[in-house]
Amino acid sequence: MSTKRKTTVAVFLTIVLSLGGRTEVLHAGSKDLNEILEPIRKKYALPAMAGAIIMQGQTTAWGATGIRKNGNDVKVTSNDKFHIGSCTKAMTATIIAMLVERGKLRWDITLSAAFPDMAKEMYPDYRNVTLNHLLDHRGGLPPSNKSWPVGKSFMDMYNLPGSAMEQRLAYARMMLRQEPEAKPGTKYIYSNAGYSIAGVIAEQAMKTPWEILMRTMLFEPLEMTTAGFGAMGTPGNIDQPWQHRVNDGKLIAVEPGRFSDNPPVLGPGGTVHCSIRDWAKFITAHLEGTKAEGGLLKSETFALLHTAGFGGDYASGWMVTKRDWAQGKVLTHAGSNAMNFAVVWMAPKRNFAVLVATNQGGGDVEKACDEACGTLIKEFLLKEESSKGR
Repeated sequence: MSTKRKTTVAVFLTIVLSLGGRTEVLHAGSKDLNEILEPIRKKYALPAMAGAIIMQGQTTAWGATGIRKNGNDVKVTSNDKFHIGSCTKAMTATIIAMLVERGKLRWDITLSAAFPDMAKEMYPDYRNVTLNHLLDHRGGLPPSNKSWPVGKSFMDMYNLPGSAMEQRLAYARMMLRQEPEAKPGTKYIYSNAGYSIAGVIAEQAMKTPWEILMRTMLFEPLEMTTAGFGAMGTPGNIDQPWQHRVNDGKLIAVEPGRFSDNPPVLGPGGTVHCSIRDWAKFITAHLEGTKAEGGLLKSETFALLHTAGFGGDYASGWMVTKRDWAQGKVLTHAGSNAMNFAVVWMAPKRNFAVLVATNQGGGDVEKACDEACGTLIKEFLLKEESSKGR
């Protein structure tokens, strides 16, 4: 989530109280979610849009509307996969919290302790950076528009030797040799590199690739059967939504393939895809986790993940703010690899969340998804309250 996106989020929903060809039938609930999404999708000329509503611990409505690929008439389904970009960060933070609870990691572990063989070669200011710093974007690592080591490119990161785990370790080594953007602990800098390095800490502690940690610790326990990594679908087929980017005002479909997403070195900060309902399972775990034991984490650990540190408003994959419709605290995040866009708003006090995703990046996607979220909040939360006389 860029600085621009953060500004958009800060404004969004302050005006929600004034908000005013289907392809898939609503699942559960009394309102047809797609009847709400479809006019917004058409208004902004998006290929597809998916959404879900969580109320009182249940995904009460979910659906998807539109087409998988621009210029083709294959329709999306409610079980299709959408790329959630930087909304992956909350997932990485969650598995790290699980490892902390299991005694495999510590929140205050330093980079020099996590990577003892790198300690001498890393830039001295990084040696005392902790997991807490990294997860709250206070580690001094470069911002998201400087995610590659100096002098390196997107393709250089794809062509690093070894497995994805080995590539991420090499990436961490290169990034930590560089001078920090700011003195660690002093400034909020939204950093994909910081989350990659946090993921590497987990990998090295468990001697297990981040992808396997995600599958065994999150996807399987939560039955997120559609969850995976990178571009959705099979090369040469339209079996899942294709990604789309806007070039010179034209919508360009991007065929799935090895180079159709950010390289694996950025995985922990943003390469998960899944169906909208499976994503809702993860969000539900966070909503319910603060209220009762027996979930992925202790309730106090969930509360810690939802609390911003260092005097800021970012907490382990969540931007923390307040909204009247939420009766207080909300947690939100957006994600995009420039070919997709996803956003979630979670209101713990109301036990409510709304999720929206689209298979397009660029153009007016942020505005479209914000409008969809605002309208869904009005229709599913505020109107229901009004009908009950609250």
